[in-house]
Amino acid sequence: MSTTETAIASAEAHSAHNYHPLPVVVASAEGAWMTDVEGRRYLDMLAGYSALNFGHGNRRLIDAAKAQLDRVTLTSRAFYHDRFAEFCTELAALCGMETVLPMNTGAEAVETAVKTARKWGYRVKGVPDGMAKIIVASDNFHGRTTTIVSFSTDPEARADFGPYTPGFEIVPYGDLTAMREAMTENTVAVLIEPIQGEAGVLVPPAGYLPGVRELTRERNVLFIADEIQSGLGRTGKTFALDHEGVVPDIYVLGKALGGGVVPVSAVVSSADVLGVFRPGEHGSTFGGNPLACAVALEVVAMLRTGEYQQRAAELGDHLHRELGLLTGGGAVEAVRGRGLWAGVDIAPALGTGREISEKLMEEGVLVKDTHGSTIRFAPPLVISKEDLDWGLDRLRSVLSAR
Repeated sequence: MSTTETAIASAEAHSAHNYHPLPVVVASAEGAWMTDVEGRRYLDMLAGYSALNFGHGNRRLIDAAKAQLDRVTLTSRAFYHDRFAEFCTELAALCGMETVLPMNTGAEAVETAVKTARKWGYRVKGVPDGMAKIIVASDNFHGRTTTIVSFSTDPEARADFGPYTPGFEIVPYGDLTAMREAMTENTVAVLIEPIQGEAGVLVPPAGYLPGVRELTRERNVLFIADEIQSGLGRTGKTFALDHEGVVPDIYVLGKALGGGVVPVSAVVSSADVLGVFRPGEHGSTFGGNPLACAVALEVVAMLRTGEYQQRAAELGDHLHRELGLLTGGGAVEAVRGRGLWAGVDIAPALGTGREISEKLMEEGVLVKDTHGSTIRFAPPLVISKEDLDWGLDRLRSVLSAR
């Protein structure tokens, strides 16, 4: 067997089969390119679902991590450390908020936001104990914990994991009327993705997000924006909500916040909202650790320049213009997205999304399918226009050969 086949066979033999990766074994990476164990190079057009917004091996982020590795990496929250206050201060300022509750993974941050909303509902809004309700959108993807899959509408995510956690109302994404009708005096929050990533990079109708903001204010309900994939430069602005001038009550952040180096996530809100927690009520041994804070501080500093948001906006316009030219010819049925983020619906007659992804892999481009015939493009924000065009040429070649 080849080196690739041997590595894949060993992985399949000794790991749980909770993923179905493309058959490529990455050994190294730099910028927008990855190299496999056979020495073949691939253009990364997925960027770790936005975790690698700043590219592989970004020198600023690697240097920040190396410097911190020589000092201290973990204290737990039993003690303060000298990077913690600066991280919280700078991230809060980037978000236009006051307070940060750091965690590690995106799912942990969503769970934290759920707990925050419920406690706020009981302590501040006065909802009777055990009656708090949170409204979510159909086709959402917020993680894979037991609580989160309880309000998923994806059968693969839910099947065989019950009994499910109560307290959630599911309404159609983009339907403000349905959301209004679902609200009761016990509703404490609305939790939505400003752009639904796993669903196929779905952008809601114009006016929907401002409408959610207005409705939640009217009804004294928290607006929780899951910007784990859509935030931190991906769409051409710092947050996807910025495109419509909307500021939520709570930002849920992750992925790119760790720079593709370490897992870092956070819930960011006002002091009044996050002030509902008292010592011992919530926490994480690794949340807000010195290494995570050092890397995330550099991420915040990079975003404050606006350079990466501008690149995503300019290259995103180019990406969507070129992808749009593929529609109408029978190969591509629809293109959606914003900035350097696109969902492309391939005509089913040409093959499944998985099949197209495998063909692109053979051409040296790595993407990921979702929901049948949809493939997602989310290259690192540092990708060059020349490399982006090279990847698009490979897509045209694959589609014309089908």
